[in-house]
Amino acid sequence: MQFVTSRLEALDKLNKFLENDITNYNSKRNFDFGVTNRRNVSCLSPYICHRLITEYETAKLVLKKYPFQKVDKFIQEIFWRVYWKGWLELRPKVWTDFIEDLKSIQDDENYLKAVNGETEIECFNDWVKELKKFNYLHNHTRMLFASIWIFTLKLPWQKGAEFFMKHLYDGDAASNTLSWRWVAGIQTKGKNYLAKSWNISKFTNNKYKDIKLNENALPLIDKREYKLNSLNLNYENISNENLLVFENELNLENQKLKTYENIYLVLLSNEVRQLKLEPKVLNYKSEISNDQKKRFNQIQLINEDKLHTILEKTKSFDVIHPSIGENYSYLNNMKKKYDLKLNFIIREEDKFSWQFSNKGYFNFKNNIPKILTSFNLQ
Repeated sequence: MQFVTSRLEALDKLNKFLENDITNYNSKRNFDFGVTNRRNVSCLSPYICHRLITEYETAKLVLKKYPFQKVDKFIQEIFWRVYWKGWLELRPKVWTDFIEDLKSIQDDENYLKAVNGETEIECFNDWVKELKKFNYLHNHTRMLFASIWIFTLKLPWQKGAEFFMKHLYDGDAASNTLSWRWVAGIQTKGKNYLAKSWNISKFTNNKYKDIKLNENALPLIDKREYKLNSLNLNYENISNENLLVFENELNLENQKLKTYENIYLVLLSNEVRQLKLEPKVLNYKSEISNDQKKRFNQIQLINEDKLHTILEKTKSFDVIHPSIGENYSYLNNMKKKYDLKLNFIIREEDKFSWQFSNKGYFNFKNNIPKILTSFNLQ
């Protein structure tokens, strides 16, 4: 299983999925048939995660070919990412608390056995090896993995979320963190997700059987409450000549951008990352960033050292909003250190969609048709 590193190749993968496999998605999407057979899912998440292609253009291409009723499950899955991003934008302290929690958790023997695939649970060990080798896991498998990690192996959910972010090509601060919280039972308080032997057997096509799991565990308890923040990302039409972009917001094609003298595409190294990434993941980010550089002549691909040099001289920038997470936290620190004036550019689609992330996904899902209609996506 290989992942492409250019926008054109990603669009080609999307089109092939639409031509050949999307009609099986509704009925087959929850089955993990293994790395040699992923035709029941799109495997587009590494591209959408970095917005090499966006959720919105993906939805538009799908709905250009099929009526909504025929592909509703696929559209809803795409918009889970939008929903999670909006949810975290409205409650950014969830991210900072997650990072702070990690600082106080010590790695023990059970943790080391888990991350090395040396537990007594065969399916879990296989998934660890698959994740490390291919930097991807089936979505349903991720839920099962997280449940086993939390309730059977009794490891901190925060360390599991960190482990995923370290290895996944599609690791996303919002989707990853909040999905782990959901499995644990602290995202929707009192409602956890429990992996069960029959479920694993069924959805791995009977590859694994008679798995000994804690199938009656209670949800975790986290008494922290998070107030709903307002989105305060209004763009002002000022004369900045410089634009900052991070590797998780690569799509400039669908932005109505003015001409900039300089576009700086920033890829942070592990030296300054709060969550350290595997070299393969950093290399993947570098390759897709280089693809963007090829398509926009004025883009300069830089690391944090070059960024510091620039910030010492230049204090005012437009910024494609990188969303709450690693890049935003770093940028916020630089803003304080260098007294920067940052003018955030947020996609109109995001700004509109995120207002529906104030409650649960059911409320958001009911508003998907409104989002699609508002931006002529169907």
